[in-house]
Amino acid sequence: PAYGYCDTYFVEDYGDEDGIYARAAAEREHHRSLAKGHQRILARELSHLTAAEYQGDVFSHLLHMESLTMPDIQSIEIQTEIQWYMRPYLLDFLIEAHHAFQLLPETLHLAINLLDRYCSRRVVYKRHYQLVGCATLLIAAKYGDRKERVPLVRELRSMCCSLYEEDMFTQMEWHVLQTLDWIIGHPTTTTFLQLPKPDSELEHMASYLTELALYHKEFIPVRPSVMASSALTLAQCILGRPQPYSSDWTVGYDAQVALNLSNILNQPSQALSLKYASPQLSSVSTKVAAFLQHQAMLSAQSAQRTVRAAEAPDLHPQTPHKPGHASVPIGVLTPPITPDRDYMDQVYGYRAHAATPTPPASG
Repeated sequence: PAYGYCDTYFVEDYGDEDGIYARAAAEREHHRSLAKGHQRILARELSHLTAAEYQGDVFSHLLHMESLTMPDIQSIEIQTEIQWYMRPYLLDFLIEAHHAFQLLPETLHLAINLLDRYCSRRVVYKRHYQLVGCATLLIAAKYGDRKERVPLVRELRSMCCSLYEEDMFTQMEWHVLQTLDWIIGHPTTTTFLQLPKPDSELEHMASYLTELALYHKEFIPVRPSVMASSALTLAQCILGRPQPYSSDWTVGYDAQVALNLSNILNQPSQALSLKYASPQLSSVSTKVAAFLQHQAMLSAQSAQRTVRAAEAPDLHPQTPHKPGHASVPIGVLTPPITPDRDYMDQVYGYRAHAATPTPPASG
């Protein structure tokens, strides 16, 4: 049915002079927020229970995956064009790009792992070395970072001073994935560093040590689990923290790896040192420099004490000896009970006088 024209309409009155509706809405919002808080607490508790139940299986899977995704340093050694002296320059570039795009810490380690694995399987020309590094950083960012932080190809091309065309990045990205059989997942040192849940300062110090190790080829064969536990132990030593009790994550600790890490503390890259001098990263590179300076001062003081002790005269009390005993042969210091005259002449160097006879008894 058709309705005729109406020149009026009903309008509800939302006036709330007593504030009844406003109070009811506030109460509903309060109850809703409380319910959401309870849900988050319940979800967190369930997550902790699940993590505790499957923690052993997860840790075993991480150890299995790291063994499958390790690079082969001997294959990298036979590269004809790229040499080890080029590695620090490429790492400086990747660290600066990683820091500029504000990517996650594990993204950098994953990119270096993909780079080393690719160099273990393919011949890499010197002119393509930086291109491979950019492609692995792009793959790692797409794999584990947030979408809005993934660098664009044109941004990478600009950072490379337009040395490569944009389609070359896509082609190299595809070639890296095919070479690695699309096996990207790799448990990095950051993954194992987060297992013991350290505080931010300790985690930043250990991360600095693990990134410092990326510059040196002797650490390439070291597994991330071993590197993480060794770096965490050394970080605790530098910061003066007590060492933790034995647990699952400390099983991989290697004293030799920790010693090798301590030997390269005075060889930081300028790009890496500037990155970790930031207060957001606890200024750990500055703390390492102060630690090394303190250790050098202690070594200098110890050396001075050693020199002074060697030059000081021997003032300890000694047993005096008679001058005549200096000629006594070794092993004959104690004379016989009844020495004869020849023995006394030979040993003591003088002739004994004749014995006075005993006078006879008077009658």
